[in-house]
Amino acid sequence: MGITVAVVALLLIALVAANLPWLTERVLFIRRPPAGGKPEWMRLLEWALMFAVVGLLAAGLEYRAIGEIYQQDWEFWVVNLCLFAIMALPGFIYYHDLRRYLRKRR
Repeated sequence: MGITVAVVALLLIALVAANLPWLTERVLFIRRPPAGGKPEWMRLLEWALMFAVVGLLAAGLEYRAIGEIYQQDWEFWVVNLCLFAIMALPGFIYYHDLRRYLRKRR
């Protein structure tokens, strides 16, 4: 796999991973939530977990492609966190706004 294909695949995986907490009702994507539904703090916890998983995947791809993992300062991680938050925007908007509108419309 070329480095360009790996980068595009990583971006697509990050886009899907950032939206998963808002598109599924299962807690940690495995079990059903209690009767009240999945709380918002659980969605944010899952989102942070997905950020860590995508970060580990990116580090693995970097090591495989280059042979080493470069040290990054805090600015790199803040920018990545902001980009992951922007990627999560479609799922967040769907869950909080669009879903209710679509249910009313039926």
